[in-house]
Amino acid sequence: MAWFKRTKEHKADRKVKIPEGLWVKCDNCKEIIYRKEVERNLKVCPKCNYHFRISAMERLKLLIDSGSFQEMDPDLASSDPLRFKDTIPYSERLAKNRKKSGLSDAIISGEMQIKGTPVAIAIMDFSFMGGSMGSVVGEKVTRTAELALAKQIPLIVVSASGGARMQEGMFSLMQMAKVSAAIGRLKDRGVPYISVLTDPTFGGVSASFAMLGDIIIAEPRSLIGFAGPRVIEQTIKQQLPPDFQRAEFLLDHGLIDMIVSRKDLRETISRLLKLLQ
Repeated sequence: MAWFKRTKEHKADRKVKIPEGLWVKCDNCKEIIYRKEVERNLKVCPKCNYHFRISAMERLKLLIDSGSFQEMDPDLASSDPLRFKDTIPYSERLAKNRKKSGLSDAIISGEMQIKGTPVAIAIMDFSFMGGSMGSVVGEKVTRTAELALAKQIPLIVVSASGGARMQEGMFSLMQMAKVSAAIGRLKDRGVPYISVLTDPTFGGVSASFAMLGDIIIAEPRSLIGFAGPRVIEQTIKQQLPPDFQRAEFLLDHGLIDMIVSRKDLRETISRLLKLLQ
């Protein structure tokens, strides 16, 4: 009879809605992973140990002794010296990135302690215009090196950058020499400098202060180089080796000193600081 007939349920009605942002896809192994599981693992893939990019503030929290960070020059910002315009004016691009990241530029710097050892530290943030090095980034790294020299405390710089910032032209390129000179003064006075390379570290950053550390550490599978592999292949007309410019390749060829997983970075730096001092 008609009243005993069961109405058919539409498949669409039975679908469970999954909130957005609950899962994340690993860029290396392509596995779909529960986001909270990745975050609990310090944003490292539990399947393949791929290290996701993290912000400067997240990096700071991994290294710092709680409550010890004293930030320097938090409001230092570019004045757009060239009045540069590409698809949009540089000043507008800066404003958008400041709003998105909550930073005045692609770096934070200051003084803090790692397991009781005072250090001067500068940490780059790739989310701000690809971590590109403009006059503010160069000035902050230089001032951090000068702080380390004045207080005779170790310098740590964590790099994450696509290279020099084209919107500042020669002002950006000048930072390579300025920062390198500041780090040279540290070496003259025997002040330790540890450089930490993360994914990616390229261009004028890798061609200057990123590769000048007394000890150079990299996170696993970080991309590190000057020009990209496609540009190099087109220049030399040869096929590049597998995993060219990965941290493991650089370690095998003597360009860096060690590869350290994110969970071990604080402990490793602490041991190195004791040895260097």
